[in-house]
Amino acid sequence: MILKRITRAYLIVGKTFNTWASPLFTGLLILLLRLTVLIGRLVDHIIFGAIRRPLKNPIIIVGNPRSGTTFLHRFLIKQNIGTGSQLWQMVYPSVILQKILKPFLPLMEIISPARHHSTAAHKTSLTSIETDDVSLLFRYLDGFFFYGFILTFDEQDLFHWVDPKLRDTSKRDFDWFESMWKRNLISNKGDRYIGKLFSLSGNLPAFQKRFPDSKVLYMIRDPLSVIPSGLSLVTGVLDKKFNFWSLDEKLQTRFIERLYTALVQLLNRFHDDWTSGNINKEKVHIVRFDTMMTEFEPLMASILEFIQVEPTSELTKQIQITAEEQRRYESGHKYNLKKFGLTEDRIRQDCEQIYRTFLN
Repeated sequence: MILKRITRAYLIVGKTFNTWASPLFTGLLILLLRLTVLIGRLVDHIIFGAIRRPLKNPIIIVGNPRSGTTFLHRFLIKQNIGTGSQLWQMVYPSVILQKILKPFLPLMEIISPARHHSTAAHKTSLTSIETDDVSLLFRYLDGFFFYGFILTFDEQDLFHWVDPKLRDTSKRDFDWFESMWKRNLISNKGDRYIGKLFSLSGNLPAFQKRFPDSKVLYMIRDPLSVIPSGLSLVTGVLDKKFNFWSLDEKLQTRFIERLYTALVQLLNRFHDDWTSGNINKEKVHIVRFDTMMTEFEPLMASILEFIQVEPTSELTKQIQITAEEQRRYESGHKYNLKKFGLTEDRIRQDCEQIYRTFLN
């Protein structure tokens, strides 16, 4: 199956962007990376016995891209409540490799995939804490990142390739996440993992079954803000790398329509699982974006109680400082729905149940 994904990705990139040589070079680099990581991970098992210990009480932040997940994720880690994965640690998910490569990180930034990321959303670099979803792209050339950035360009709609209802890869993916999280806990000298997985919006019951002691923070933001912001994030990266907005207009429209549909699907599938009782609600805490901006102190009090963390005086102080910054913050982002061929009425209609259940 991976050969099928590699071949399809090569053809999509070649046809869409009229570039055939550079993807071959990239593919060879990825093959070399996979072999190096494989050797490093085998050595890890010999040297680091902690890899075989069970993962305890992970905290996972879930929600659509641009719903505030990155801010909350990085804040919790910065306050030493737990540890997450930096981008380079997901590219090189081996303890021994990370020890070898860490001194060379400044040089590695030159060829980092993060250089194509728009800083309008948030600062991204090899050493930034990032979403764990991206690791599936590096490991299996699969997952929602693969769909959002590559498969969406195909003439055929290939959402079924990543739809957990039609192609369930949860065992493979959860095994991978657990092995990576354990390694990065060792590298970062941590004892509790804090992850971020937007893809779990569509598959949270399976995750809870596999990790029953996990605590999930689900971020919800007004779809009128989060959807165009998510579209802007992806198209911004593609424009910086491939000049997306200079592509054929029909191709742009098809891409945006598919990505929009996928983003709405993530919202509605979480809602369906939530309202049907498929989710263990005792292990999920709903976090509203607007509350995070205007009532950060009481929100953090409820989050800390939920994840069973006793606040120190220093943590309380940092929460107070951040609360003031949040109240003063004014976003400079202005999204033109017409740019994406959308209307306010359509978004409200497609996400009607999100408003009714979570944003009433």
